[in-house]
Amino acid sequence: MRESVIYQDIWERSRKEEAVSFLLRLINKPFPEVDSSLIERIKILSSEQLENLAEALFDFTNVSDLQTYLEQQTA
Repeated sequence: MRESVIYQDIWERSRKEEAVSFLLRLINKPFPEVDSSLIERIKILSSEQLENLAEALFDFTNVSDLQTYLEQQTA
């Protein structure tokens, strides 16, 4: 069953949803003023991009750093 394409797809989506949720909690601590448009942009990132954002988050000093990062990822 775990080898089925459908199972793998569901598993990957579940993992990504958990990663997005956790990352948004991390972002909300230092930057509670993040607007919904940035949140939506975060939700469409790939799993790899989410992992990279989690690492980059430590270097951000304000919301504009997050916005710039997201613009670079979607360009």
